[in-house]
Amino acid sequence: MDLMHHHSTFLLPTIPEDQRPSLTYALVVLNHNLPRFSPLLWKHAQLRLCADGGANRVYDEMPLLFPQEDASDVRRRFKPDIIKGDMDSIRKEVLDFYTCLGTNIVDKAHDQDTTDLHKCVTCIRDFAPASDKSNLCILVAGALGGRFDHEMGNVNVMCRFSSLRIILLSDDNLIHLLPKTHRHEIHIQPSVQGPHCGLIPIGMPSKSSTTTGLRWDLNNTETKFGGLVSTSNIVEGEKVTVQSDSDLLWTISLKKLA
Repeated sequence: MDLMHHHSTFLLPTIPEDQRPSLTYALVVLNHNLPRFSPLLWKHAQLRLCADGGANRVYDEMPLLFPQEDASDVRRRFKPDIIKGDMDSIRKEVLDFYTCLGTNIVDKAHDQDTTDLHKCVTCIRDFAPASDKSNLCILVAGALGGRFDHEMGNVNVMCRFSSLRIILLSDDNLIHLLPKTHRHEIHIQPSVQGPHCGLIPIGMPSKSSTTTGLRWDLNNTETKFGGLVSTSNIVEGEKVTVQSDSDLLWTISLKKLA
C-alpha cells in the first residue's frame, strides 16, 4: 500500500526550502467568515476561485485584514481568477467590480443539483493538466462553521472527489480525508497546529484503524458512530501515521496565527 504524505506548510508565511512539498495549490473561498490567515492561502495558491457569495467575503472582509491600507487597493490586489456558482448570493456591486477587473464569471444557475463548492472543484479538476492532478491540493476557506448542512455538504464534496487532495479550513481547525487506499503520514506544524485532533470514520465504520504519534493511539481499533470515535485526541510530536480499512476524516485544531 502506497504512503501518502500530508503537509500544512501553506499555513506558514514562507515555506522552508527543505519542507516544500511538490504541490500546486488552488484556493476556493466560500460564503462564510474568512479565516484570518486567508492572505497566506491566497499567496500560496496558483489559482483562486470564489464560490458565488464567497466573492462578497473577499470584497468585504479582506480589507479588514489590512486596516492600514486603502480598501480599494486591497480589493484590487485580491482579485479572484474565477467566480463560479449559481449566482444567487453574490451582490451586484461585487459582481460588477470583479467583472471590470477581468475576473472570469461562470454562471451555473441552471445546475441546482450540486453545491457551489462542487462546481468549483470540478472547475479546478478540469483546469489542471492530467499529469498534475496527483500534485494538486485544493484549499477551501470558510468551509467550516455556520450552517451544519453546509458543513456536511462540504464534507460530502471531499468524499465525492476522494482522489483529489481537498482541505477544509476555518479559523479554528482544518479537516481532510484519509483514503483507505493509502497509508498516511501527517506532518504537523507545531507553531500553527494542534495539539487537539481527531479521526472520524466517514461513510462506513472502520473495523481496524492503527495510528502512531497520538496520546491515545489506535491499535487495530474499531471506530464507528454509535461506538468509539477518536475525538479530543492530542498530537504528541511532529509526525502522525494512520492506516485504516475505511476512509477517515483527519481534523486538527489551528492556533491563533498572527
